[in-house]
Amino acid sequence: MEVRDKLYIDGAWVPSTGKGAIEVFDSNTEEVIGSIPEGTAEDADKAVAAAARAFEDWSAVSHEERSKLLARAAEGLGARTDEIAETVSKEVGMPLSLAKIIQVGLPTGVFAEMAGKVNDFEWEREVGNSLIVREPIGVVGAITPWNYPLYQIALKVAPALAAGCTVVLKPSEVAPLNAFALADVLHDVGFPPGVFNLVTGFGNVVGEAIAGHPKVDMVSFTGSTRAGKRVMALAAESVKKVALELGGKSANIILEDADLDAAIPAGMFACYLNSGQTCSALTRMVVPRSRLAEVEEKAKAAAESFVPGNSLEATTNLGPLASAIQRDRVRGYIEKGISEGAKLVTGGVEAPEGLEKGYFVRPTVFSEVTRDMTIAQEEIFGPVLSILPYDTEEEAIAIANDSIYGLAGGVWSADKSHAEQVARRIRTGQVDINGGAFNPAAPFGGYKQSGIGRERGEFGFEEFLETKSLQR
Repeated sequence: MEVRDKLYIDGAWVPSTGKGAIEVFDSNTEEVIGSIPEGTAEDADKAVAAAARAFEDWSAVSHEERSKLLARAAEGLGARTDEIAETVSKEVGMPLSLAKIIQVGLPTGVFAEMAGKVNDFEWEREVGNSLIVREPIGVVGAITPWNYPLYQIALKVAPALAAGCTVVLKPSEVAPLNAFALADVLHDVGFPPGVFNLVTGFGNVVGEAIAGHPKVDMVSFTGSTRAGKRVMALAAESVKKVALELGGKSANIILEDADLDAAIPAGMFACYLNSGQTCSALTRMVVPRSRLAEVEEKAKAAAESFVPGNSLEATTNLGPLASAIQRDRVRGYIEKGISEGAKLVTGGVEAPEGLEKGYFVRPTVFSEVTRDMTIAQEEIFGPVLSILPYDTEEEAIAIANDSIYGLAGGVWSADKSHAEQVARRIRTGQVDINGGAFNPAAPFGGYKQSGIGRERGEFGFEEFLETKSLQR
């Protein structure tokens, strides 16, 4: 059991001002695998004060030195891949083989990428008689979720540090142990005191203290749209910048001429990755009514190829959900789909056979889903696919856009240029055409209630910069 009883503030591990502790559970077994401090608003205030003191010196550190420290951080994370991947696999439920690549490999890559970005970026340029200067925004409050815990931390912490900002991080209390591993790495490679600070606790205490703190210049939040609205309201009191990466209910349009043998299994993977605990999951499959029976058959076969099991076992390709709350929430949505008249193709509310313990949910597919059904509109965050039939291409696009969200999407067609034309009409931040490969350098973020701003690559880096013009 990993007991972490201190917070990382101003370059040192210090006790919380509170007395509480939060237990961390293995999603496979429901057993306690660790505990962390239940931080307080006073802890958050101390961390912000440390970050504010450190900002002037850190922002003046040379690009070369910042780059070296970030590169060392990437090396440090890489050296602990197996350990961190096992921790995240237990916390979140992603199969271990994927966790090594996604939950640790991607964060490691972000730190390495930002080490290069510091030196490659055009920090100053001439526009007429003005010198345009890019400067760090200041103290950044980073509030992160549990589904891709270390990756979401890296997408905020690495570019913020690269930009010359100082950071106060509040990770999710559901999957926090990986954040302590990062703090160890950043301390060991020599980041100065106060540049990075870690305060754990609940969102309604520590998160709100950070979001509303007058000395925090920017809040970068990833999580639910409901919580994002609260962060935005608190940040408005001091008119600080807000970057939000929120929910999604993304549509995957299968056009009439699509190769179903390729589109359906790929679409199922894009829905079920990380047990469906992905904000950009393609959870609505929009298909021609003329091919509905064929799609149902292939979707059923693909779904049933996902066999739930312990995330640490090599044969598992669908692990548990991250918590009992999440498991019960997803099962509630499955019950809602059945009660509202959707056709249950496979799966259901019951626990998978032999997996009564652990936060497991059956891989589920609904068909004949209509636009007004709850499972077509609300983010489920579990391995649940909704198939919505359409009669015309215009209707398919209308279905895709009939959402408060606009995070991701997909289009499949034998005619790639036609697929691109359709993709341009979907109001989302990113669209995969014929299963286009993940690009970690491409901007990630959404339209509408899916958020504000972008993460990843140069776009994510620039979120943490202010722009100044000097007229000469």
